[in-house]
Amino acid sequence: MTNQAIFDARTLGKPKMGLLGLQHLFAMFGATVLVPVITGLSVSATLLFAGLGTLIFHLLTKWKVPAFLGSSFAFLGGYAAVTQMGAEQGLSLAESLPYACIGVLCAGLMYFILAGLFAAFGPQKVMRFFPPVVTGPIIIAIGLCLSGTAIQSASANWWIALLAIAIIIVCSVWGKGMIQIVPILLGVLGSYIVAACCGICDFSGVKDASWVGAPFQMQNTAFAVFKSPNWGLIIAAIIAILPISMATMVEHIGDMCAISSTTGENYLSDPGLHRTLMGDGLATMLASLFGAPANTTYGENTGVLNLTRVFDPRVIRIAAVFAIILSFCPKFAALIAAMPNATIGGVSLVLYGMIAAVGVRNLVENKVDLTESRNVIITAVILVLAIGIKYGANDAISIGFTSLSGLAVAALVGIILNAVLPGNTYQFQKSERGDTAVNFGGPFYARFFKKKKGKTASKKTNPETENK
Repeated sequence: MTNQAIFDARTLGKPKMGLLGLQHLFAMFGATVLVPVITGLSVSATLLFAGLGTLIFHLLTKWKVPAFLGSSFAFLGGYAAVTQMGAEQGLSLAESLPYACIGVLCAGLMYFILAGLFAAFGPQKVMRFFPPVVTGPIIIAIGLCLSGTAIQSASANWWIALLAIAIIIVCSVWGKGMIQIVPILLGVLGSYIVAACCGICDFSGVKDASWVGAPFQMQNTAFAVFKSPNWGLIIAAIIAILPISMATMVEHIGDMCAISSTTGENYLSDPGLHRTLMGDGLATMLASLFGAPANTTYGENTGVLNLTRVFDPRVIRIAAVFAIILSFCPKFAALIAAMPNATIGGVSLVLYGMIAAVGVRNLVENKVDLTESRNVIITAVILVLAIGIKYGANDAISIGFTSLSGLAVAALVGIILNAVLPGNTYQFQKSERGDTAVNFGGPFYARFFKKKKGKTASKKTNPETENK
């Protein structure tokens, strides 16, 4: 990792910025396309609205937050439940998926409701329910719950996976210059090339794919539902999917905490959680209308930020533009699809581990006191529920008409425990330590919340201001 954080990637030059954007594209690609592969949604539409959703998010967050929006795994149970209900009514998978998209559309509206609460009551009152003792373990759980998919992919060919990991480690620890900044990209390319030379990759799909094609068909979008709507299935889809948004919104807050902790910038205050929530919600709604999966801020790209120390949001936007362009190229999608699972597994193993490490860092830097019973109980319950349901109950438990993932249950229970257990004196932007610390308290407290004359919150590399 580079020692000096880079907030203005223009100092690196346009070619290097392009490589950094390409690295973020590769980081999100495997997980993003996996959701449509599992659900039956369009891969090209997924890429298109991941890119558009990211740009919308950046627009609503004043171009400040270095976050990439990709496919959300949290809604997989919802898609499965709705398609099963559709099958029971004689509908095919293609006919049922638009109904699930209606449910996701309504889930996206919930983001605006929570954003309105932040705007109406202020972050101090709302964030009382999301102290570091809750968000830290959730971030840890996100990384650990994703780790299983990394191991499964890597186990397809451990030598290829270990090669990708080794390249990433060598480049990030001993690399110089640009090599140290793009270790993920080099790990992907190096492992992929070796796998191709060994005859592991199947390129038959690449040969058959066309160069240019439409990313989606209107008959597969949510608009198709209203030609002859099945209102019973629409209501059932909304009931099944809407509750999942409660967990994904908590995950969003956790991701914002992770990105802020990684970059050393308090994005919860500026541009504010109300803006990040609206950006995520609007991106999800737009994607659902056109038959793409729900969007969410991506931990994989947070891992890349943590590894490269390049925190300029422009790099993320470059990756978004790449995703939009490539969504119109089925041949590229086929080329990526030919990438060995072991390569994706090796890279993911590093990135998912970094997500969990950021959660640990969140607890440590906020000085959460784990000798206190309430903190131990909240942390333990969140971790055990998230991981236990993930690997002990096939990542879902049924509650009435809906099915909730382990992360969803863990997040909801963690919030409730924090609210009801005595000793919750947390005050956002005011407290300094323990479970009452601000999300970025401890060493960051003075930087964010105590103004010092003649000093800025953080040092940023910006040639335009340095030359003035």
